[in-house]
Amino acid sequence: MTARPIDPYGAEYAYLQVADDIQRRVTEGEIELKLPSERSFADEYEVAYTTVRHAMAVLRERGIIVTVHGRGTFVAPRDHRRTQT
Repeated sequence: MTARPIDPYGAEYAYLQVADDIQRRVTEGEIELKLPSERSFADEYEVAYTTVRHAMAVLRERGIIVTVHGRGTFVAPRDHRRTQT
């Protein structure tokens, strides 16, 4: 599995497209523990670093990921995740 392409001219904001795709990858088990760096995601999705930072904030709000200062960003335990998208 890989990242789905982001449509910069689509009706949905690029940061939401990135957030939705990372959430899909977590749900499908492609990403299970620690997430790659935000810069790695920016390169992979071919978007600006700030777009990925915004996407990470959305995923934190959704309860999909947790960030531990100095350790990195991790997939949240299933019992802590919200079911909304």
